[in-house]
Amino acid sequence: MKTTSAAAVFALSAAGLALSAATAQAQSWSDTYIGYRYGTAFTEPTNRNDITKNVIQFTHASGYSLGQNFFNLDILKSDSKDPANGGSSGATEFYATYRHLLSFGKVLDKNLSFGPVKDVGFTAGFDLNSKNTAFAPQKRLLVAGPTLRFDVPGYLDVSVLAAREWNHCGLGAPACPKSDIVFDPQLMLSAAWGIPFQAGPLPLKFQGFINYLTAKGRDYANVETKPETLMRTSLMVDVGQLTGGKKNTFLMGVGYELWRNKFGNHAYANGVTKPGIDTNAPTFQAEWHF
Repeated sequence: MKTTSAAAVFALSAAGLALSAATAQAQSWSDTYIGYRYGTAFTEPTNRNDITKNVIQFTHASGYSLGQNFFNLDILKSDSKDPANGGSSGATEFYATYRHLLSFGKVLDKNLSFGPVKDVGFTAGFDLNSKNTAFAPQKRLLVAGPTLRFDVPGYLDVSVLAAREWNHCGLGAPACPKSDIVFDPQLMLSAAWGIPFQAGPLPLKFQGFINYLTAKGRDYANVETKPETLMRTSLMVDVGQLTGGKKNTFLMGVGYELWRNKFGNHAYANGVTKPGIDTNAPTFQAEWHF
């Protein structure tokens, strides 16, 4: 499964979009947007520097008669403190995510609501990444499991997913005696939300996701990984609606990225904690929906 360039990310990302397109005739709703976020306090494992990143985001979500699709591609450009392999310029990373949610209520044509839950479903999908650093990661992650959909304005979905990751390290020995690895199966507890609300004259939206992943066994250097937590959240102002334009067209706001034990990293083989494994990064964000 080894690849040597970002081309594989685009190819498999296109496959995800093709799956979305396959339901286009029965599509009941759709939201596509280009986003931008910027922050100066990002981190990378084993790197002691705070890193500035500019991120371009392409996102598509749509619903159809039996469920919904979600696809996201982030293109992350680091400053020189996170250098590309063999150069002084910053690295570029491509990270793609695809999820398909099948609604059991719609499949069975039954009301499966209970308490605050409005529906029960099944989620499956993948993550893919490629980055042109010396490490040269090539992540492939498969996930699948049940999802509870909560009855809130907007949406709140909580999933318990079985996950399996394949990855690559280009550093060679002694840093990475294993260049290609299949990690142990792990569990991912995932929540995603988008809650619109009004604060006086301001149309706002609180959105984001949080993933908690259990440890995934030993890494390339035979060191035990640790549980990992990633949260990205933002508070957005619907600028388009505020200025008399169309609702949910142009949004701006502030966000925050929290990452603990990034990619499951925690310590070197000698037990010393790695730098750069925890992120606390405020961000500026904007979205153009079309």
